[in-house]
Amino acid sequence: YVCSTWGNNHFKTFDGDVYQFPGVCEYNFVSDCREAYKEFSVHIQRALNSNGHPEIQYILLVIKDMAIYLKSNLVVVDGQIVKTPYYSSGVLIESNEIYTKIYAKLGMVLMWNQQDALMVELDNKFNNYTCGLCGDYNGIQIYNEFINEDASYNSITYGNMQKISKPTAKCEDPDETQALPSCNEHRDECQRLLTSSAFADCRLRLNLEMYIQACMQDKCACNGTDDSFCLCSTISEYSRQCSHAGGRPGEWRSQDFC
Repeated sequence: YVCSTWGNNHFKTFDGDVYQFPGVCEYNFVSDCREAYKEFSVHIQRALNSNGHPEIQYILLVIKDMAIYLKSNLVVVDGQIVKTPYYSSGVLIESNEIYTKIYAKLGMVLMWNQQDALMVELDNKFNNYTCGLCGDYNGIQIYNEFINEDASYNSITYGNMQKISKPTAKCEDPDETQALPSCNEHRDECQRLLTSSAFADCRLRLNLEMYIQACMQDKCACNGTDDSFCLCSTISEYSRQCSHAGGRPGEWRSQDFC
């Protein structure tokens, strides 16, 4: 099972909920939240890059007693910059120009495209034991993330609850009362892109509608500028998730597209 975040602040929990959360603080992306000993935690911080698009600035991963800090083209383990591939006590770190991947023997794989998209795959022994933006991994959508006991949360409230409080952090919480625009004028284009013949093998493997909705939000947020971030980040995620689900997406990128 995978949890991912990509593009214009989209998140998909282990249980399959998809939501948007535009926070720029440091957040608990996913952690082992059993009371006693936490086996791992993954924190992320986003910020707007020079083009005004949200990118993951850094990832802080703690596995047992090892602290791994990732920035684009930089891997720091316990305070020391390391060359990859790097292997130590059950953790393998690989990286190339495009991806950084971490395999941990405790049952986790992390993959980051060094820009906007992060995917974490967890062994199902962590069912019901996780917390953070990825949810509780109990197999049931909405419950315990957006509905907890008698309270129900919107995605922004839920996201703000995952903030790591740091005394020095200067970051504003996103406004919980802001509604997302409907973006329906972009539905046809998003549907066309995501149902192209390159993705024929993906249709039965994934919930197409949630990627169409994410694509529509991307187009809205970009106000008509057609740079690759607005067009491609959700399509890239759809392609990655399709491969992960055992599908074989065809070649959808071209010279003049993404």
